Amino acid sequence: MKYTPLSIPDVILIKSMIFGDHRGFFMETFRQDDFHKNIGHHTFVQDNHSKSSQGILRGLHYQISHPQGKLVRVTSGKVFDVAVDIRKSSPFFGQWVGEILSDENKTMMWVPPGFAHGFYVLSPEAEFSYKCTSYYAPEHERSIIWNDPHISINWPIDTDPILSEKDKKALPLSSAEVFE
Repeated sequence: MKYTPLSIPDVILIKSMIFGDHRGFFMETFRQDDFHKNIGHHTFVQDNHSKSSQGILRGLHYQISHPQGKLVRVTSGKVFDVAVDIRKSSPFFGQWVGEILSDENKTMMWVPPGFAHGFYVLSPEAEFSYKCTSYYAPEHERSIIWNDPHISINWPIDTDPILSEKDKKALPLSSAEVFE
């Protein structure tokens, strides 16, 4: 696997070697020894899978207690995936990185604990799969508003996205609980 740090170097793109022929393809999507060597000693405790339609934006989510690191990938379709650094002690606090993840490019992204995470669906449908380092704890879940002008994410959208009721009520970063 190839590990490429992004402009916020704790967020890493991971590209697997793909072996294909007329029958299809094979790829490894996770190797603990390789992950530990290239990213660090994180243990995954939960796998999640979601399906969304075009125009849906999920995020920007995080857990203030029991923060989750996430290894994310798209198994079907295409999304614009975003990580926002919300660690006050980080030189990248309030900055974001975004990448296209799709079933075609088969690229994964490591979003470490201490980041808010979200994605916008670009294809008619998308299935999104991710491994988490902590269990989901709804009482600790928080959301930052997707269009916070202080973060200024350059979402690839022309109209307002489709949001959950929870995401419509999300706070701006300036009012949100963040990590020290």
